[in-house]
Amino acid sequence: MINSLTRIVPVILSGGSGTRLWPVSKPERPKQLLPLTADETMLQLTIKRTEGCNSAPIGAPILVANAAHAEIIDEQLQMSGLQDYRVLLEPFGRNTAPAIALAALETRAEDAMLVMPSDHMITDLPAFHEAIAHALPLVAEGWLITFGITPDAPETGYGYIKMGQSCGEMTHEVLRFVEKPDAERAGAMLAEGNHAWNAGIFMFRADAYLAALERHQPEMLTAVKNSLAGAARDGRHISPDPQAFAACPSDSIDYAIMEREKLVACVPVNMGWSDVGSWDSLHAISVKDTHGNSVRGQTLPLGARNCLVHTDGPRVTLVDVDDLIVVVSQGDVMILRRGESQKVRKVTEVLKGLTLNVAN
Repeated sequence: MINSLTRIVPVILSGGSGTRLWPVSKPERPKQLLPLTADETMLQLTIKRTEGCNSAPIGAPILVANAAHAEIIDEQLQMSGLQDYRVLLEPFGRNTAPAIALAALETRAEDAMLVMPSDHMITDLPAFHEAIAHALPLVAEGWLITFGITPDAPETGYGYIKMGQSCGEMTHEVLRFVEKPDAERAGAMLAEGNHAWNAGIFMFRADAYLAALERHQPEMLTAVKNSLAGAARDGRHISPDPQAFAACPSDSIDYAIMEREKLVACVPVNMGWSDVGSWDSLHAISVKDTHGNSVRGQTLPLGARNCLVHTDGPRVTLVDVDDLIVVVSQGDVMILRRGESQKVRKVTEVLKGLTLNVAN
């Protein structure tokens, strides 16, 4: 392994299907393609996330996305002024490990891949850039780096990373990855103090990742290589061969690689991060009025408190109600109690069943 890096290549994962923020987010336009936290979409915000990062030259980004979203991705990136990029268009999802492998095979061996989900929020970009700078020396030596979020609550909705001894400035060896815990275990890890939330943001040399795949997931690596060997290439778009890609095992980078490798380190960082994984989390990070209401669109809150309203047209009026989530989008209306937005998954499952019944 050569201890050098030529550039940082942002690798943006945009394969989400859009279920947890229904009815605004749907498979044909999932949350990363929506302006949920700002006037720009979450994808557009992610693309700009390395602006001002001076630790190393920044290469043209590579996106790994659902083939069905190719047109809207091009539209949004070009609206952001980005012209130099490539999009790997998956014919179907095979989780994050194969998606990152596609990108690794399309970069130079010595490039540092900065892998970022396209649907997260980071408000403190200088802190993120500083964390990248801390990671780079180990990345150059062949380590696989994960960026852990400094926890501020015993959150049960995230996986955790247990950190060991220091192996560089603000970096720690990873002892183990912990599945989403129950409340008691989450509280114990928070009290222990050497844990971080697993944000799904990674950094490593392309050749280091491919070598790890060769060790632990050779079948996956072979399938991805075969799919690119038969890929259709059209300008910025690269479409892996569907038949070859279908033979690829589906697995996350955490299970397939990170939990199996020895040279894995974590850079803990407090950077105003959220995965915007539910309507409740969107309410938590949104600007609110003096009564705790977060509203987008035509809304008239009269005596309402701690509510979230998102409407794409019809005016929503709330009178003397508390802790509600009201979403109006594309003719669909959803109302539920705040704190229970994880139940949106049940809605999408029921609707999928209804669609299948109608089709049959």
